[in-house]
Amino acid sequence: MEGGCHCGRVRFRVTANLDRVTECNCSICKKKGFLHLIVSPAQFQLVNGKEELTAYEFNTRTAKHTFCKHCGIHPFYVPRSDPDKIDVNVRCSRRYRPCCDHAKNGSMEKNWEAAMQSGAPWR
Repeated sequence: MEGGCHCGRVRFRVTANLDRVTECNCSICKKKGFLHLIVSPAQFQLVNGKEELTAYEFNTRTAKHTFCKHCGIHPFYVPRSDPDKIDVNVRCSRRYRPCCDHAKNGSMEKNWEAAMQSGAPWR
């Protein structure tokens, strides 16, 4: 699966199935509209645009919310829940179709940390 940011400066390639896509309801994910597909670094390749990325950190500063410094889109980031993995925004993928229910809606509880303990689909 390939994808990237809105302006096209940041492009990625990921090898994974869409059967593990989730929707989180934490404050930043809700505001970004992020559809999560968490993969190992071996499954992710940044094709181009490393120099076009910048990052936002808050709270524990564990998560690295990377985004294109030109168009502001967040195609992927390093998640706090799994800092050794890459969280790809499926909505930035060429395969994303809004008409399809890629996300397991309701799979994340109000308290995302508790949801991680109860079994996230990528674990």
